[in-house]
Amino acid sequence: MKILGINSVFHESSAALVVDGEIVAACEEERFSRVKHAKQARVDNPHELPENAIRFCLDYAGAGPEDIDRVAYSFDPGLRHATFCPEWWPDPRWESEFLRRLDDVAGAAEAILDRKLGDALTFVPHHLAHAASAFYPSGFDSAAILVVDGIGESACSTLARGAGAEIRCLESLSYPHSLGFVWEQVSLHLGFSPYDAAKVMGLAAYGDPKVFREQIASIVFVRDDDYSVDPLALGFPPVDRAATALLDTSGLECRLGPQRRATDEILPRHADIAAALQAETNAAVAALLRRLERAIGGERLCLAGGVALNCVTNSLIAQMSGFSDVFIPSAPHDAGTAIGAALAAHCADADAPPRPSATPFLGPAFDEREILAAVRAAGFTPRRSDDSTREAANLIADGNIVAWFQGRMEFGPRALGNRSLLADPRRRDTRPIINQRIKHREDFRPFAPAVLAERADEWFDIASSSPSHEFMLFACATKAERRERIPAVVHHDGTARVQLVRNESNPRFYRLISHFFERTGVPLVLNTSFNDNEPIVCTPAQAIETFRSTGMDALFMGDIYLTSQT
Repeated sequence: MKILGINSVFHESSAALVVDGEIVAACEEERFSRVKHAKQARVDNPHELPENAIRFCLDYAGAGPEDIDRVAYSFDPGLRHATFCPEWWPDPRWESEFLRRLDDVAGAAEAILDRKLGDALTFVPHHLAHAASAFYPSGFDSAAILVVDGIGESACSTLARGAGAEIRCLESLSYPHSLGFVWEQVSLHLGFSPYDAAKVMGLAAYGDPKVFREQIASIVFVRDDDYSVDPLALGFPPVDRAATALLDTSGLECRLGPQRRATDEILPRHADIAAALQAETNAAVAALLRRLERAIGGERLCLAGGVALNCVTNSLIAQMSGFSDVFIPSAPHDAGTAIGAALAAHCADADAPPRPSATPFLGPAFDEREILAAVRAAGFTPRRSDDSTREAANLIADGNIVAWFQGRMEFGPRALGNRSLLADPRRRDTRPIINQRIKHREDFRPFAPAVLAERADEWFDIASSSPSHEFMLFACATKAERRERIPAVVHHDGTARVQLVRNESNPRFYRLISHFFERTGVPLVLNTSFNDNEPIVCTPAQAIETFRSTGMDALFMGDIYLTSQT
């Protein structure tokens, strides 16, 4: 049974292939198209499918379109019809356009696959796809599930329970009560894009949450076991149209002050707003977890949705909730719903749980022949290393920035050792060098430590060991006595977005860090994504172009390497 999962309803377009309940391939369209997030979230484009990602999945599995038994799309137009009110749009006519384009999904899929689908096309509710992307790969027999994002059909947060092959929705908070939308709108208010929640998270560490506590609490009102969002604060049409006149007098500028332009200096007040938003988000998610614990109990929890990329909130959950085992997939955001839709469709057809697998390494890989061809096409002379992990570790220890391109590409927004830039965490100048010379981004942005799993507790406060600690999804406190030794990866608040590295999960990356440890006594390296204001590199040609244009010191692709002197 081969099931193709597709996400393209909003953004982060992606595809995944599940064969007999096993995830064999998954990739985001942006890695091929080189357009960040693949496309904008608009009402007129949910039928623009991730054609490149679909073709990769089929090619990787050696499958033709005729071999696909089912196509699962991570949104249900029927549920949208039943639950979403067109009057919630700024222009109610947008909803009819959105639904019309959703009707075009079948034709678009048939055009790509060059075959009729008929009943083989399944529409999976968006939050069910999110829940499935976390629960089924977790390996848990049963678990509580929490999904928090911008919006599905109309749901913004969903509480569910997974057991065996079944996921049962318990209840949902629907539009306008969206934490994801709050983050998008505050990101815009702070002069960033709606996709820049990560910047706001990083900025929050520099602020005082008390300064704007009341103002943010007037936007997100948290009770004991739920929360609500004031749509007027976000400039959204109110459910009660009689309140429309209040829009101009109750928006974000009225509550948080003037909007920052992208070119303006970042002031302390901007950090204070970010800090207050982070604190209120922590409180809102904690309230939902109390509600979930009362409804289900148990020790295991699965998280999904874009808000599950918030490392600070995730760490609070791991430390303070009643759930001792927490699992978050490497792609909890919308891209992950391609996997979730395929897994949900598998369970519906087979009435049996799929094979649990948490690996993020589901994208394309390239053999040495392809790497050498790309090197020569770019006009470089390739070199071969007898021990690339040791040589790369020594270059890093000597203060060089090393691009590390190995094996199958990661699925999800974070590079985890196969499409990574690596550097020495001991050097204070490492962070500004990468931010300014290579990544061309704000200086307040933090970097993550990739640490040998068995040594992590010596350097960081790891609340509990979970496969999700391998996905860079938790902000852990750095041991006070260790902070001065690794300043490049310790954030302003003393935390670090830790990635545990295990030999069994990524032996090549593990060996590199081990060699660095042997030489320096520090069992970790700085790890950030291999890109420069673009999607993470996918192919050898993309890796070489980014290496050439950014002034990195060395690039390793398998055992083939280039240096800045090449």
